[in-house]
Amino acid sequence: MSSKSGIPPEDPDSLHKIIGSLQQENSSQQQQISWLQMENDRLQDLVSLFQKQIYAPKSEVRHAPVPGQMSLFEPDKEPEPIQEEEKIQVPAHARKKRGRKPLPPDLPRVEVVHDIPEEEKVCACGAQLSRIGEEVCEKLDYVPAKIRVERHIRPKYACKCCEGVEDDGPTVKIAPPAPQLIPKSLASEGLLAHVAASKFADGLPLYRQQKILARLDVDLPRNTLSNWMVKAAEACRPVLEVLKERIRSGPLINVDESPLQVLKEPGRKNTTTSYMWVFRGGPLDRPAVLYRYNPTRSGKIPLGMLKDYAGYVQSDGLSSYEQLGDYADIVRLGCMIHVRRKFMDVDKTRKKTRGGKGAAKGLANEALDFIGELYQVEKLARREKLNFDQIRELRQEKAKPILDRFGVWLKAHENAAPAKSLLNNAIQYALNQWKYLGVYLEQGYLKPDNNAAENAIRPFVVGRKNWLFAGSPRGAEASALFFSLIETAKANGLEPFAYLKVLFERIPLATCREDYLALLPTPDFNLSNNVTVQTTASSRVDWDVA
Repeated sequence: MSSKSGIPPEDPDSLHKIIGSLQQENSSQQQQISWLQMENDRLQDLVSLFQKQIYAPKSEVRHAPVPGQMSLFEPDKEPEPIQEEEKIQVPAHARKKRGRKPLPPDLPRVEVVHDIPEEEKVCACGAQLSRIGEEVCEKLDYVPAKIRVERHIRPKYACKCCEGVEDDGPTVKIAPPAPQLIPKSLASEGLLAHVAASKFADGLPLYRQQKILARLDVDLPRNTLSNWMVKAAEACRPVLEVLKERIRSGPLINVDESPLQVLKEPGRKNTTTSYMWVFRGGPLDRPAVLYRYNPTRSGKIPLGMLKDYAGYVQSDGLSSYEQLGDYADIVRLGCMIHVRRKFMDVDKTRKKTRGGKGAAKGLANEALDFIGELYQVEKLARREKLNFDQIRELRQEKAKPILDRFGVWLKAHENAAPAKSLLNNAIQYALNQWKYLGVYLEQGYLKPDNNAAENAIRPFVVGRKNWLFAGSPRGAEASALFFSLIETAKANGLEPFAYLKVLFERIPLATCREDYLALLPTPDFNLSNNVTVQTTASSRVDWDVA
């Protein structure tokens, strides 16, 4: 009888073939089951990670277990004995008194005197009471903003003797109009600076500013405010060009990017994602921040900015930065924080269970411990207030051995996790970036992470949550310019509104590159006006342009 009838053949060779075929089929199914289990674990980790990103706290703080604390899911495990900590005698030290901070002494003061009635200033014996002192308490008051109209008056002069008539016409003399950032505009430089600082420093959208102005009895359409910002940005464009030169004048440039939705882009849908790039560099004592809008995330953007630059460039592991390594004068740095985030994703999604996932979580914690040791060295350098040379020596002594051990650990666990799993992605990312991660040991002014660029672009990300998108490419470019000026001013200790107001007043008078260089925000930037104001008893204001 044939095997098709369900009865096995009697021929041993045929039986061996059937058995071998079944074993191969079983092995193939087992491999498929194993792959499906790994894929299921990976998808579960991703779902858990997405849930953590939505509902869990956003900080990346690791919660260390309390020594000796028993796990609710491991009741049979004996707690580790708690070692008695060695007592350390701390010498007495001075401590600042806690309490309310004093109000700044440079704020204007208004005295409000609460005195007793005159009839109570007489003693029972009939003598007049003498003032022996006073009690003073200070309260912080708020005066709402006020809108005023500036009337710029230009007197005209003519000769009455000759009746103001000559061969070439009347001899009428009048002062030239004051230079304006936006010629013939209704807005003063102070109002323009307020609108720009409110949106790009405080994240206040223009439609909200429109409502605030309406409560002050000023009706300004939103498109008018938007046009003012675009025209003011175009007038400040030369300052942006010299700011780019300052970015490239320093030994280090940090680079990062963030998505931005821009409407009315030629040939693109309104839902297409564009990007805002940020470059932070310049002299170490006078940092500069430059934003650039671009519709793409192409590597041509950093290449165009950093071409012919000689120095260090720090970024994350985005492929757009890989071509920077082709330039001999550019030394790339990696970002240890991005490596840490990959392992933190594993730590967030892996539960403490026996075997399997618990083992992956243990490996992730080992990697996080290495990174934690590296940042303890940085913390020590800050606490000791070391200079750059001392920081470099400290890193060579303490951080380099830790980094070497971390590299060996990564190589040893390169294939410890299934492909495409979160742990495997974290290890592979660290290995791919390894040649850039240890470069910060070379100089004391370098950092192990790219936080300088991420902190620089954070105000843009916060503002984007409020105003959501840019209305046009011109609007996106204007946003990039104002973020550049404001963040550079903040990095140099200048108040954004005060800087923008002085900039708007001075820029119409600038005529050459040296004038624009003088307008860059620096720690010693002079915030005094170029215009002197004289107030008379009749409340008239005479403007004398210096």
